[in-house]
Amino acid sequence: MDLSDAEWVAVALSLKVAVVAVAFSLPVGVAVAVLLSRSRLPGMGILNGLVHLPLILPPVVTGYLLLIAFGRRGFFGAFLDQWFGLVFSFRWTGAALAAAVMGFPLMVRSIRLSLDAVDRKLEAAAATLGASPVKVFFTVTLPLILPGIVAGAILGFAKALGEFGATITFVSNIPGETQTLAAAIYTYTQVPGGDAGAARLTAISIVISLAALIGSEFLSRRIARRVGA
Repeated sequence: MDLSDAEWVAVALSLKVAVVAVAFSLPVGVAVAVLLSRSRLPGMGILNGLVHLPLILPPVVTGYLLLIAFGRRGFFGAFLDQWFGLVFSFRWTGAALAAAVMGFPLMVRSIRLSLDAVDRKLEAAAATLGASPVKVFFTVTLPLILPGIVAGAILGFAKALGEFGATITFVSNIPGETQTLAAAIYTYTQVPGGDAGAARLTAISIVISLAALIGSEFLSRRIARRVGA
């Protein structure tokens, strides 16, 4: 498939955004999933609702909220810009942040389901042998939930790859900077004669997403066999 330079840039940017989004959100996703699955503190229902809010809110609303919070004049955005030189609005870093936020609920849900399926007796047995809660998690719980973590990471990646509404609202559609695959496809649909370019990028998007999902299934099953889950 013969892609133009601008199309290759959009593909590469989408992959970079998706990888960065998953890399930074996965540790937080694991921590939140553990908290939701294991904690009995009050307010877990509210936390669960907040985590899953991006799934039910219009993506444009999520993007607007990100713009308010992480724009140059936003509370978090101004702080990060002033102290760390980190800018999100109208940058590819903002696209990664939007993608991470939109894929986070899928990631957390997958990991939480794996945690809920773990036999708590195994964790209790390790604790009775003197293992600390941290050691129990890393030696017993974590290996058992690895298939769920892999599945959550791939789902987050696939969601990040196809994210459009929140991204274009937060960081706009700037070629070479914030124009991801979805934004490039949208651009092609708005210009005469852009059907061929939209079709090419759509095919690329489908291939990458299918490869990610198939890879997720393969890795999850292989890890599950290895840990005997």
